[in-house]
Amino acid sequence: MSIECKDITKQFGSTRALDQVSLTLEAGHIYGLLGNNGAGKSTLLSILTDRQLPDQGTVTVDGQPVRNNDAALHKVFMVGEQNFFPEDMKIKRALYTMTYFYPDFDLRRAHGLAKQFGLSLKKKIPALSTGYSSIFRLILGLSVNTPYVIFDEPVLGLDAQHRELFYRLLVEKFMAQSCTILLSTHLISEVENLIDHTIILREGRILRNAPTEELLTSAYTLSGPAGLVEQYTEGKQILTSHSLGGLKTVTLQEESTEPLPAGLERSSMRLQDYFISLQEAEDGTAERKDANHVYES
Repeated sequence: MSIECKDITKQFGSTRALDQVSLTLEAGHIYGLLGNNGAGKSTLLSILTDRQLPDQGTVTVDGQPVRNNDAALHKVFMVGEQNFFPEDMKIKRALYTMTYFYPDFDLRRAHGLAKQFGLSLKKKIPALSTGYSSIFRLILGLSVNTPYVIFDEPVLGLDAQHRELFYRLLVEKFMAQSCTILLSTHLISEVENLIDHTIILREGRILRNAPTEELLTSAYTLSGPAGLVEQYTEGKQILTSHSLGGLKTVTLQEESTEPLPAGLERSSMRLQDYFISLQEAEDGTAERKDANHVYES
């Protein structure tokens, strides 16, 4: 049971949005799809759900191609920014309409979620604020019972309280249904404790695709007097390096196992810090110092 992409390529004029992207979304995981603006995330999600055609490559859901295949597409529900309901439709009617397209749609749960989020069922969809438009779409994703649910920037316009409520409800849904969830988001610090597998996309290609814990144990931050840091890191794989006065901080791409000399301090990586370090290393906007990919700023 999985969604599988093989060699997905998509070109828009002179811009290659996706470059031979291959990945597998296996059942029973919460995936995080991370990337800066223009990385290709939305294009990839559109191709996964057959809203755009790739120039090259294939997408299958449980072994079935998604192209013009209602049986395969019926297993995937994506929560994005678009609204596909008639403009004059009220929330209550829209939720009921979902049962026609998704017979397992939990209408009772949807009504309960609307109450939790403070969304009036009598409101017309166009009258909703940006935040409540997002809440409406989140309720659809949290109430649908498809095996695969995709959330593209799900908390757009939500305040902190509603974001926290959504994350809690998402975990409850995952635990209750054992579905596969894919979260595409810029708010890395808010989801890093939710996602168990991380996919990092940059300029249409995959930089990292691994269990989140594995990524975070594969790198660490080292800081201390510049001379000591340079001596200790000689020959090691360095992602980024920053100096301030006589102190230096580097990000090392290796597991933190060996003891440190006196005067040096090791810090474990959070997912957002790891993501930023990768982007800085790829950007190469500062001076490259040696063949180990050290960058100074």
